[in-house]
Amino acid sequence: MIQYGNLERVLSDGKFAVTAEVGPPKGCDISKFKSKADLLKGYATAFNVTDNQTAVVRLSSLAGSVFLLNMGLEPILQLTCRDRNRIALQSDILGASALGIRNVLCLTGDHQSFGNHPQSMGVYDIDSIQLIKILKDMRDEGVFQNKEEIPHGKPQLFIGAAAHPFSDPLECRVDRLEKKIDAGVDFIQTQSVFNIERFQEWMDEVRSRQIDKKVHILAGITPLKSVKMTERMQFHIPGVDMPNDIADRIKKAEDPEKEGFNISLELIEKIKAISGIHGIHITALFWEQVIPSIVKEAGLYR
Repeated sequence: MIQYGNLERVLSDGKFAVTAEVGPPKGCDISKFKSKADLLKGYATAFNVTDNQTAVVRLSSLAGSVFLLNMGLEPILQLTCRDRNRIALQSDILGASALGIRNVLCLTGDHQSFGNHPQSMGVYDIDSIQLIKILKDMRDEGVFQNKEEIPHGKPQLFIGAAAHPFSDPLECRVDRLEKKIDAGVDFIQTQSVFNIERFQEWMDEVRSRQIDKKVHILAGITPLKSVKMTERMQFHIPGVDMPNDIADRIKKAEDPEKEGFNISLELIEKIKAISGIHGIHITALFWEQVIPSIVKEAGLYR
């Protein structure tokens, strides 16, 4: 019998889900990683463990996911196609499933030129859409990508991917989302949402194609901690669309952290009112201690 995790159950039951990100360290000392995870226990259904985020070398997502499992937390294993070919990706999935990891987020991956080893060679044997299809076939058909049968146990997976609602043209971004659904994705986590009007336009197109009936969509939330962070999000993070009025609120605030907290709560309230949204994904970017307060104040603590 297939056994999925809490994330799948919460979403299948029609409840509003909360996921959060816990980034692994740039080294082998996991004390801070575990402290952050312990702080967030009970405030999210599942926790993304990033895979060499922004192409910077970190503790592996698989190792981080195992640490979370041992702490009684449910991980979402992130897998990028940048660093592995289809052989390695399928091997990691078999290992993850055998270890009890049920959730996986399929990503193409940030280009290596943005990271701390820009001279490295990206693999990109497949992209995230192809990876989704491979994992679906492994789970549902019991076959590898080459159609060879998996002889000793199929992986049990809840398959996720990312969506970028703010890149132009809008219709093409929804086309790409539709391809991921056709490939077999179960849930979607979006880029950080600041421009609610544009996000609603994207969701209007999603609903017009009835995509919201086929996949669970979790909207991205990133609390703004400082002017420096706000400027980085506004001008240097691809795919982020931050209106000037939000950036100005942080820049003019006597207490940027408090203002960033309030902005997050306002955005969550507006997102909850959008038909077709099934949850939020909080990426706090080294400000994880604010997540419990956001979840409680937003009325999402269960």
